[in-house]
Amino acid sequence: MRRHGADLGRVLTGLVLTAVCVTVGFSAGLAFFLGDSRTVVVVSHDAVVTPTLDGYVAVRTGPLLPDLRRATGGPIGVDLVLGKTQSDSVEELFARYAFIASDPDSQVAKVSDAVRDMAISAALRGVALGLVPLATWWLLGPHRRGQLFRGVRTRRGVLGGALLLAVPLLLWQPWSSEENTQESQGEWEPLATFMAGFPVPEEAEGIEIRNSPTTVQTQRLIQSAVDTYEQSKDFYDRAATQAATLELREPAADETVALVVSDRHDNIGMDRVTRSIGDRAGATVVLDAGDDTSTGEPWEAFSLDSLDRAFDDLDRFAVAGNHDNGPFVAGYLDDLGWQMLDATAVEAPWGGLLLGVDDPRSSGLGNWRDETGLSFEEVGDRLADAACEGDRISTLLVHDADLGREALARGCVDLVVGGHTHVQAGPDLVEGESGRTGYSFTTGTTGGAAYAIAVGSKPRRDADVTLVTYRDGRPVGTQWVRLRTDGVFVVGSYVPLALDQGE
Repeated sequence: MRRHGADLGRVLTGLVLTAVCVTVGFSAGLAFFLGDSRTVVVVSHDAVVTPTLDGYVAVRTGPLLPDLRRATGGPIGVDLVLGKTQSDSVEELFARYAFIASDPDSQVAKVSDAVRDMAISAALRGVALGLVPLATWWLLGPHRRGQLFRGVRTRRGVLGGALLLAVPLLLWQPWSSEENTQESQGEWEPLATFMAGFPVPEEAEGIEIRNSPTTVQTQRLIQSAVDTYEQSKDFYDRAATQAATLELREPAADETVALVVSDRHDNIGMDRVTRSIGDRAGATVVLDAGDDTSTGEPWEAFSLDSLDRAFDDLDRFAVAGNHDNGPFVAGYLDDLGWQMLDATAVEAPWGGLLLGVDDPRSSGLGNWRDETGLSFEEVGDRLADAACEGDRISTLLVHDADLGREALARGCVDLVVGGHTHVQAGPDLVEGESGRTGYSFTTGTTGGAAYAIAVGSKPRRDADVTLVTYRDGRPVGTQWVRLRTDGVFVVGSYVPLALDQGE
């Protein structure tokens, strides 16, 4: 009977300990989660992401623009406080917002990843704190626990218990309140009400805007952004659908197709179109010839996020272009899992060797390019040395095809692929030393960019992608696909590459 009572006591003690540990762990984890934040680059801004329990995604845009929010459909919400960005004008900034909103998946995924990371971190810290009562119980042992419980019943014990209970209350301070601000006094109203008389797209239903002394000019900017959003989404959605029906050459069972993109210049709308073309052609590799951005600055991370999301399940290789100036673009893509080529030959998915290097007019990777004062031609000579020092290079990926001219002249490369000029050219046959032949090919601007600008409701000029087919480790044919500014596709003929068979 006594043993049964002891067993029951241990069970009850275990249940109480479990309840205490779970309560402490859950409360601490929740507090850690709600008190945490992450700084990420979202919608071209440095943004502070903070989780909430109000069930809304709220975007705090700053003092000049109205805040926005939308229900998440669940208890977890997010506060996004937008910080620094770069823009020449408010009009340009609004147009950029609308363009990003037309294809928001990569930005949504980025915020979701940040919230998920905070939740995991909070859960781990909560579990750690939740184990403290259990560890304390074991460390005290039966004798000290008895002394502690006897002490609780004394006046000193009551005072100590009261102080312990006061600690979380003092930390919480529920009696403190923030001063009333203009923001807190503003009320939320549907976007459709705010934009009375202007049609709102279905996708914007549920978006609310905070009442503020917003000027008529700001309302016009929002109306313009909504119009840009609708035009951009419709144009690229239609193009992606049409791309899935294009008559493209189908690869044989022993062939590999690589999709070549270049000079996107932040045009994320073309990413889903390009992926649709690649899927239609059976592409399993992406070769990025650079200029994914216009300035190479961190605010353009939205473009790289979109590129990565579009092709994250394919083999991905890239070099930085001259407009990707600085270390940000190459480093960011590398962190996302892209293989950034740095003048060292690598095994390609099609079986041959792939070589590439960042444009010398940018400041990317490659130790031999750390030397100052090298001209474009000198860099081309160094690249040719790298191409000719071992087995023959199947493909040389560069931003500007002229950078591979010397490597072709020495007969060390089957195919040089680049961009930079925004105009498609080639494939042009080049006879190198010892009669070894190779080809030079320049793909047009995938972003449909005029100069370094591609952001808009549709491409500013014809947008190109190129398909390169490989067999037995060597390129055997090319085919370009062009989306015109009027939304009509033009498909180039498949051009076989007649390479010599020498080793």
